[in-house]
Amino acid sequence: MITEPAPAKLNLALHVRARRADGYHELETLFAFVAFGDVVRVAPADAPRFAITGPFADALSSEGDNLVTRAAARFGERFGDGAYAIELEKHLPVASGLGGGSADAAATLRALARLRGVAVDDPALFDIAEGLGSDVPACLLGRTAIGRGRGEKLEPVPGRPGTPVLLVNPGVAVSTASVFERWDGVDRGPLGRDPLEGRNDLEAPAIAAAPVIAEVIAALKAEPGVVLARMSGSGATCFALFDEAEACAAAGAAMARAGWWSAVTQLV
Repeated sequence: MITEPAPAKLNLALHVRARRADGYHELETLFAFVAFGDVVRVAPADAPRFAITGPFADALSSEGDNLVTRAAARFGERFGDGAYAIELEKHLPVASGLGGGSADAAATLRALARLRGVAVDDPALFDIAEGLGSDVPACLLGRTAIGRGRGEKLEPVPGRPGTPVLLVNPGVAVSTASVFERWDGVDRGPLGRDPLEGRNDLEAPAIAAAPVIAEVIAALKAEPGVVLARMSGSGATCFALFDEAEACAAAGAAMARAGWWSAVTQLV
């Protein structure tokens, strides 16, 4: 059995530059990853099997097909069919802006590659990833990078490993498509290398859809030791970077008392 982590993805900054004719948006984003996330387990089997476990398994229990099974099917088409038993241990909230489904698909590709003796940096894996979704290539790369285009054009950059991070989700799911539809179409400028000088252009439209997101961001900004507090992706999960792990843990306890899901972790 191969056990592969599927770390949560953060958009430390997310600049939406333009609407595209193909229905997507031109983006500039700073991807980063944390130690916390889902887990994918893959083993050879007599017949294909797929199971979902973990705290958020029920949110996906009605899905007969998802990015994990699609990733396995595309891998088989490219590298040869095989039967596998796949378990997805779901720790991340669904539709939360943390790239959970994309991270799960990327972890599935890595696990299958390891089983079949395929290099995890094989360009064919990235071709598969791009066809699965805009965030899947970044999750397959799994390191801090600037993403352009739909997010699939990646430029690795130095990260801030070990930086304490608090993830907070207020228990609402927001539709990525609807948040993008609410974007006002204003290009507010390019992405720089410093996330502190960036922004998330989807915060305002996400807050319009789920006002509690503004409450989470305000609560995070009020915590001692916060370096940066922002929404990730299209929401609703928000994050805060901290100077010290102790301050991060204390803030996590405060968010839990507010009744919000939270996870104390760190950048990788």
